Amino acid sequence: MPAPGARVVIRDAEWVIRRVDRCPDGGYQLVCDGVSELVREREAIFLTTLESDIQVLDPADTRLVPDESPGFADSRLYLESQLRQAVPNDEHIHVAHGAAMDPAPYQLEPARQALRQPRQRILIADAVGLGKTLEAGILVSELIARGRGRRILVLAVKSMLTQFQKEFWNRFTIPLTRLDSIGIQRVRSRIPTNHNPFHYYDKAIISIDTLKQDAEYRTYLEQAYWDIIVIDEAHNVADRGAGGAKTGASHGRTSLRSRLARLLARRSDTLVMLSATPHDGRARSFASLVNMLDATAIADPDDYAKEDFRDKGLVIRRFKKDIRNQVRNAFRDREIVRRRFPASAAEEAAYAALLAVRVAPSRAAGPGTGSKRRDLFLVTLEKALFSSPAACIASVDQRLRRRERELAESTNPLVAAEVESLQALRQVLTAIAPNDYAKYQALRAAVRGA
Repeated sequence: MPAPGARVVIRDAEWVIRRVDRCPDGGYQLVCDGVSELVREREAIFLTTLESDIQVLDPADTRLVPDESPGFADSRLYLESQLRQAVPNDEHIHVAHGAAMDPAPYQLEPARQALRQPRQRILIADAVGLGKTLEAGILVSELIARGRGRRILVLAVKSMLTQFQKEFWNRFTIPLTRLDSIGIQRVRSRIPTNHNPFHYYDKAIISIDTLKQDAEYRTYLEQAYWDIIVIDEAHNVADRGAGGAKTGASHGRTSLRSRLARLLARRSDTLVMLSATPHDGRARSFASLVNMLDATAIADPDDYAKEDFRDKGLVIRRFKKDIRNQVRNAFRDREIVRRRFPASAAEEAAYAALLAVRVAPSRAAGPGTGSKRRDLFLVTLEKALFSSPAACIASVDQRLRRRERELAESTNPLVAAEVESLQALRQVLTAIAPNDYAKYQALRAAVRGA
């Protein structure tokens, strides 16, 4: 019986035996990786009781052919091709520096730090604007080159799916198939009922909120395994509830996300988490993220120091001041120019109408919160008016729709007064013509004078 590492010919294709297991019928199960052209990089399992012709290739039978090319060009090309196909196994960057980007030295450091570890599990917590997506792409590219990135799963918030997908494809040519609940159902309709829909695509990107419903997807997730899992905006999956209790709607959503992340953390050897705000001030929240990377990193989530996990290479965090000398022209100081101009008569009338708005207490307001919510709404209207009349009209319309629904259910004189004052404000806002919009006229003058 051939041993692991031997080369064999089965069904007219050449394979390398990776594993040999004894079967109950007295034969053996051969787990093989393809070597010849038609089966290269494919995995197959053969049973010796079913394969009548298994030919073991003996290295002693290798036929040596003299190289008669000038300067041994053929041999040198062959050796070069073999070197290019060789899988790197060190901590150096081999392919990611060739991505469609201008890499800075600091962007390569997370990949080097992760590649030094037996398992690549890291929280990249660089500040906003330093390129955490690119740093994740560099690490994923290196793992693919090492043969450890065939199956990839990316979890992101819905608003970031398209951007993350574009960055990975445009810069690293890593294709991620975007899935949502409808897409998963479509996959399930194409495959047998006993097959796992998460095996259909090797590289996928899915919204965190799509998968957080454990009852629907938990069984499939528990039976799936990925080479790499990337969690973007990882602070959303931190355990923020006290003792896991759900103390509100937001904590309930966070708890579902946290449970999903803890489940997926066990379904991959490589886990990459990205967050510019990994610590919200609660020791237990940050500890939950670190323990997803390594369950033994922090023994007491309520009492620990950074020395407990710093030397394990699990977290890397830099700010702009830390890497400014590497990218001298990338972070320029912002120049702020203030422009002041008098408001028109129509704008003054709109501001007076805004001050006259009578905000009624909300039905959902608790004790002591009614006045704060009224003040907050007025501030929101004021900021919208200073932005543009159209923005203020949009805010007024949204409030009117909600208040008019309340009036349809029950007559409340305070709500009726608010609706009347909002309608008056909207009428004044619509009367602001472009010639009466002072900021717009100042912008036109600045553009024409540029």
